[in-house]
Amino acid sequence: MPFSTLGLSDPLLRAIADAGYTVPSPIQSQAIPAVLAGHDLLAAAQTGTGKTAGFTLPILHRLALKSYSTNRPVRVLILTPTRELAAQVGESVNKYGIHLHPRLKTEVVFGGVKINPQMMRLRGGVDVLVATPGRLLDLISQNAVKLDKVETLVLDEADRMLDMGFIRDIRKIVALLPKKRQNLLFSATFSEDIRKLTTGLLVNPIKIEVAPRNTAAETVEQIAYLCNKADKASLLCHLIKTNDWQQVLVFTSTKHGANRLTEKLNKVDIKAAAIHGNKSQGARTSALSGFKAGEIRVLVATDVAARGIDIALLSHVINYELPRAPADYVHRIGRTGRAGEEGQAISLVSHDEIGSLRMVEKLIGTAIKREQIAGFEAADVAPPMPPEPPRAPRPPRNTKAKPVARKLSEHSTNRKTYSGNNK
Repeated sequence: MPFSTLGLSDPLLRAIADAGYTVPSPIQSQAIPAVLAGHDLLAAAQTGTGKTAGFTLPILHRLALKSYSTNRPVRVLILTPTRELAAQVGESVNKYGIHLHPRLKTEVVFGGVKINPQMMRLRGGVDVLVATPGRLLDLISQNAVKLDKVETLVLDEADRMLDMGFIRDIRKIVALLPKKRQNLLFSATFSEDIRKLTTGLLVNPIKIEVAPRNTAAETVEQIAYLCNKADKASLLCHLIKTNDWQQVLVFTSTKHGANRLTEKLNKVDIKAAAIHGNKSQGARTSALSGFKAGEIRVLVATDVAARGIDIALLSHVINYELPRAPADYVHRIGRTGRAGEEGQAISLVSHDEIGSLRMVEKLIGTAIKREQIAGFEAADVAPPMPPEPPRAPRPPRNTKAKPVARKLSEHSTNRKTYSGNNK
């Protein structure tokens, strides 16, 4: 079905056509009508399936139907876990709202930059506010923004916000919102923590889960190259140069590791830049912009940046080191194979990471193909984890109660009585 069947206004359909989209993704075709109808929503889908458009399009439609207030109170609040994701959502709102009249005012606020310019921009009012939780609380404490007129709350990548410890901040923010509002929760996965968060937050939500939990897109080919830890940097350079890869996203476990790998790549004339939590926001924005523009060949990132990187037609994601949390593997490789395009996710796995690889395989429910590159063979090769054998049925429980025998010696007969005169 085309987008025109979902009930969106003509200005939004024009913006969708300008962006080159014709058919909604499964999450969009289910979420857009539900949001337009005013329902609360609990939605999960793989990364790269169009969740952002799934809530920005119907939100813009609903906002455009209502009259504007001269002081422009915040009517839509979108919370995201990272700066990069906040910027990406802000771009999406502006892209799809370009033909609306009058234009909706959108602001994006996050930490890592000076707060005063953000306070100045908020002074004139804003229709849609995209924010990270910590910076939003800072602005609230400075009386720079009020949330008493919010009509719609969106928690984007809610599972990542919980992983990063934002649960208290989220609850503080929710306590400042009107009780009557629409709530939309989007997540890559449904976990028990997510289900707990929804209690008391969502009201009779429509639940959408368009893909099994913790699975990678079918368009992503997954390979594990077994190698020695000391050979990883050389193997990565070999793969990039031999295959002439021009745009590669590489994930490391630590910030220092990202910096060291970036230096090694640049020394062999592979233009690279690092992006992680210790980098200034200006440096992070510059690195991401250069990577998108093709000026930087390799972007080396930590998991903090994983959720906010949205690059069309990114063909290769490399796990230089496997993540500590298996679920982060799914988020990492979700940067490729987006919107139905093909991608390749390669993991460089040393012997000490075999356990982590097996945990990932158990999570995603499939064995990852293991290969070796001539000249970079691993000292020890571990086979894929065999499937778990089916469990034998338990024998029926005997529900007949057994009498409990008590020995008199355990009770009164062997007790010693002490009086206050005993010494």
